[in-house]
Amino acid sequence: MVVAGGREVESHAFPSDDRERELKAFDDSKAGVKGLFDAGVTKVPRMFVHEHNIPVVKSGSSSKLDYRVPVIDMRGTNHSEIVNQVRHACENWGFFQVINHGTPEVTLGNMLEGVRFFHEQEAEAKRKYYSRDLAKKVVYHSNIDLYYSKAAVWKDTITFKMVPCPPEPEEIPLVCRDASIEYSKCAMELALILLRLVSEAAGLDATLLENIGCADGLVVKGHYYPPCPEPELTFGTADHTDNDFLTIILQDELGGLQVLHKDEWVDVSPLPGALVINLGDMLQIVTNDKFKSVRHRVLANKIGPRISVASFLRPQYGEGYVSRPYGPVKELLSEENPPVYRETTIEEYTKCFLMKAMDGNAALSHFRS
Repeated sequence: MVVAGGREVESHAFPSDDRERELKAFDDSKAGVKGLFDAGVTKVPRMFVHEHNIPVVKSGSSSKLDYRVPVIDMRGTNHSEIVNQVRHACENWGFFQVINHGTPEVTLGNMLEGVRFFHEQEAEAKRKYYSRDLAKKVVYHSNIDLYYSKAAVWKDTITFKMVPCPPEPEEIPLVCRDASIEYSKCAMELALILLRLVSEAAGLDATLLENIGCADGLVVKGHYYPPCPEPELTFGTADHTDNDFLTIILQDELGGLQVLHKDEWVDVSPLPGALVINLGDMLQIVTNDKFKSVRHRVLANKIGPRISVASFLRPQYGEGYVSRPYGPVKELLSEENPPVYRETTIEEYTKCFLMKAMDGNAALSHFRS
């Protein structure tokens, strides 16, 4: 028996051969979690059950200390004050929300709507985009780590590699083509502004992080979380950090995103028109632990669907791309503050990141010098 949300439930453990068959059947359907929902499942299949890390959903505030994720007005009183607020958020939270960020609300709404339209098409219309080939510029999948994670999560995703070499417009599904192209442009513009603010907040020249290649790539993921019949048994997104420099998250009004702060899971409550920003592992490396990448998750919910869009600022890697090494920037180092990490490339770090995720460990510790 395992305990979930204060009650005992039957163990969902099952032999590895049975698990492999269930995974393959799910993958071969190319219908994702949305396909399970459409089929009317009333129980979470065993492959989705997180036996030893089941979220306990509390009523009311997610934190007994009533923490609130910082909110930064990008049209604040003056530039120095905005930089100070970014510094405080990066040092103490690794997460913050931005308002008055310059991306039109209609662009945000169109992107959420486009992601919904794609995922709510007939399964046959989505199948031609379904793949586990990460080299493709447009990919639809459910659980990209399906075959090596301990348990699947209740989420489907469409991914667009938008910078530096975007897909041709005709490669993008028509139902979300214009929305994804426009939103990606805005996300990249905002990412550059944020990266400069973060650079200044770290005590560096405003363009230093950009100049060393932190903004050389942008990957946009449109997530779809169908209603879950047993949300106490699984996650929308499991506890993790991001393997990038910076992430911009557009979420709808349903909520469910949480960040780990001082050992408390804190709700990142949706704000109309706001975007959520979180720091990735690679930024923690280049700032030599000055700024932190923090763990976060999304709870499953009986209500839905939940729609979100995560834009990851990180260079592309693989065939056709040059992998440059990243380590603590020399401007932050001294005898009193020696390098904490060794240099690594995005490709090397990502491979380690995925392998470490299998055993529940953080990849950052592997690169400590």
